Amino acid sequence: MFTITGNRGFTMTFDNCWTVSVQWGAGNYCANHSMSLSTFGQPVTPSPTAEIAAWDANDIWYRGDDWGDDVKGYVNADDVAKFIAMIQAKP
Repeated sequence: MFTITGNRGFTMTFDNCWTVSVQWGAGNYCANHSMSLSTFGQPVTPSPTAEIAAWDANDIWYRGDDWGDDVKGYVNADDVAKFIAMIQAKP
């Protein structure tokens, strides 16, 4: 399942019941972080980095060893793709 999230990015939910979030709008931990929050609801500005997160069906959030939080920011496209593949492959 795919969902657009407030014109800031998207989520994907896989058959394993894990959901991945990729966000690159104003206020997210990405190159667009300092954009005016008045851009909410407007088309997302392209960004070289994004904020990623994932959670399971029980709302247990994935936390990488070096994250320090439930989200990881300033991630490039190659690493976003690797993260999506890793979450999709979880049991």
